[in-house]
Amino acid sequence: MRSTLTALGLMAALIPLLSATQATAQAVTATETRAFDIAGGSLLLEAPAGWKRVQPKSGIVETEFAIPSAGDLPPGRMTVMGAGGSVQANVDRWYGQFTQPDGSDTKKKAVTKTIKIAGCTVTMVDVSGTFKDTPGGPFAGGKTIDRPDYRMLAAIVETPESGSQFLKFYGPAATVAQEADGFRTMIEGLVPAGK
Repeated sequence: MRSTLTALGLMAALIPLLSATQATAQAVTATETRAFDIAGGSLLLEAPAGWKRVQPKSGIVETEFAIPSAGDLPPGRMTVMGAGGSVQANVDRWYGQFTQPDGSDTKKKAVTKTIKIAGCTVTMVDVSGTFKDTPGGPFAGGKTIDRPDYRMLAAIVETPESGSQFLKFYGPAATVAQEADGFRTMIEGLVPAGK
């Protein structure tokens, strides 16, 4: 009887420890799925809490995250990929993916700035309006869907050895506004691998 009580006491003491261990393992797994690399593994970033890593919808996308929506709006999407072309040509292409309800020039309403992070030049772009979405990808030649009141935050990271890396976060303007600080913090937290 005494050994049974002792065993039950030990089990009762172990249950909170097991729960704490499981919670820690879940937290580590969540952090690991938010952490990702770019530029052939030479640079590391960590997506904000709540962003969910998903299977990329396009073969040219290396990493993709679904972003929590604001209210009943669609979720946001962040894609990560390496690509060619000049920084300005790509920024101009992004401007071309948006139109303004009043017919004005998207470029004049966009905000672009260049910063230095982790030895890389990073061009940040903030653009909004009606987004010409191509769900099949920019080179799939598929149908374009107009998505009013959308916004895109993007960063082009120019690396010394691996070319330009593109991080593009877009979705309904309210969803992007809700997660804008997290995106900027993620980009500003860029570090070389091993640091």
